[in-house]
Amino acid sequence: MTDILKFSVPGKPEYVGPIRMAISCLANNAGFDIEAIEDIKVAVSEACTNVVCHGNRKNRMYEVSCELREGRIIVSVIDQAGGYDIDSYSEPCLDCPKEGGMGLYIIKALMDEVDIFTEIGMGTKIIMVKYTK
Repeated sequence: MTDILKFSVPGKPEYVGPIRMAISCLANNAGFDIEAIEDIKVAVSEACTNVVCHGNRKNRMYEVSCELREGRIIVSVIDQAGGYDIDSYSEPCLDCPKEGGMGLYIIKALMDEVDIFTEIGMGTKIIMVKYTK
């Protein structure tokens, strides 16, 4: 059986924390250990912060959905903020880190699967999957 919860979120920074906490509560109820929950919280924060900071239509609504399936949690963050050129993404230099630009790298490092769908002029959908151990 699959349980799906959806949140419609104002594109403002003060709502990132409540979404992060709601998803962490769901992960806890689904049986994830504390380390996995922390990974999920950080990944969700990074994805939501990317929408809030980089969306070209600030303060617009975006959607966060959380699917609880047997042995995994699937979190999707979907915006209508115009998308971006995913081919221009390159992993940051870890030997000479700079402030910013680490969001996708962090998400990919913390989650078991990450898929990004984006279309210029339309928006972006990031799907993050974490498996229970």
